[in-house]
Amino acid sequence: MIREAIVTTRSLEGEPHIAPMGATVIEGGYVLQPFRPSRTLENLAATRIAVVNFTDDVRIFASCVVGRRYNVDVKKATYIDCPRLADALSHDEVTVERAEDDPQRPKFFCKTYHSEGHTRFEGMNRAKAAVLEAAVLVSRLGLLPDEKVAQEMAYLAIAVEKTAGPEELEAWGWVLDAVAEHRSRRAS
Repeated sequence: MIREAIVTTRSLEGEPHIAPMGATVIEGGYVLQPFRPSRTLENLAATRIAVVNFTDDVRIFASCVVGRRYNVDVKKATYIDCPRLADALSHDEVTVERAEDDPQRPKFFCKTYHSEGHTRFEGMNRAKAAVLEAAVLVSRLGLLPDEKVAQEMAYLAIAVEKTAGPEELEAWGWVLDAVAEHRSRRAS
């Protein structure tokens, strides 16, 4: 099973970094597979710690994927010297037990050191899931045909139109802008 999360890491100098990532659940922890090259990969290799943050704020996922500035507050994790999302619903502090190299996506096998809940989960919203799926599409714009992207976005728009609140509408707009910019670049 893969859980969509925001993974926070830090450099050796202590600079925080946040990235959306599918965290594969394994017994006692997760497998994290950042793409090469990435700061997440560099930080995991250097510090061997991370925080897997669970949030329902899709603006964080969308802003990371589309490269939009969105202010996300972080604070020190409870036990490991790594940042976590200040407004996460919950988080798992993990340590890298072993790594397997790969030319595209190395695997970091992480053990959960500490888990903590912070706030109540208010339930599902189809628009949140739609924005998350749209953000994944944006991350693959260079790999997918325009027609496929257009079909998927049209389908996802139904859930956004029916169930979105202000946060989901804001993130949806960012994703739509990213798709339009990509099409514009390809056309020129």
